[in-house]
Amino acid sequence: MAPNESARPTRDKHTPDATRRSERSRRAIYDAALALVAEVGYPRTTIEGIAARAGVGKQTIYRWWPSKADVVLEAFLDLSEQAAQAAGQEAHALPDTGDLAADLKLVLRATVDELHDPAFEAPSRALAAEGVVNEELGRRFVAKLLEPQLRLYVDRLRSAQAAGDVRADVDPRIALELFVSPLAQRWLQYTGPISYEYTDTLVDYALGGIAPR
Repeated sequence: MAPNESARPTRDKHTPDATRRSERSRRAIYDAALALVAEVGYPRTTIEGIAARAGVGKQTIYRWWPSKADVVLEAFLDLSEQAAQAAGQEAHALPDTGDLAADLKLVLRATVDELHDPAFEAPSRALAAEGVVNEELGRRFVAKLLEPQLRLYVDRLRSAQAAGDVRADVDPRIALELFVSPLAQRWLQYTGPISYEYTDTLVDYALGGIAPR
């Protein structure tokens, strides 16, 4: 035996990688939380139920998140980021090709795809409905999920203002509601079908109102 050989740490090649195991557990918890919210609603979803469905101990969940709301909101945020990546978009930026109409239409078409996806639609509807009657959850839903997305629209509209494509006197935070809010209302209240044609028209109408005269 070499002089320093006994001092070398040994590594069992069969020992599971803790990081990979943690990531698998986290992913299983996300999936379980969203599935339960879609199946039984937010009020009946519990930490115990999420843990059982994910195949982990509930203490694992409490070690990473302080409450059910934190689990569900983080899971939904992760789902939204995955959807953006699948659509070829950056999760934290809107495309800026120099063509504002084309960029907005691209993003809203991807949003239509999300809203038609059962994996996204069911938990999204459940959280939106619960947020109406549960003020704390509603505020967290807006702060953690909705506002960051709306700020991306604000940034893109400000870029368009700098390029001269949107009037300087337009408030971007109000202007974005011209195309975002009608889509949300149609989807939430089933007041009409949502489609690419619909969101393209929203963009055309909105930009017709805020473009330089």
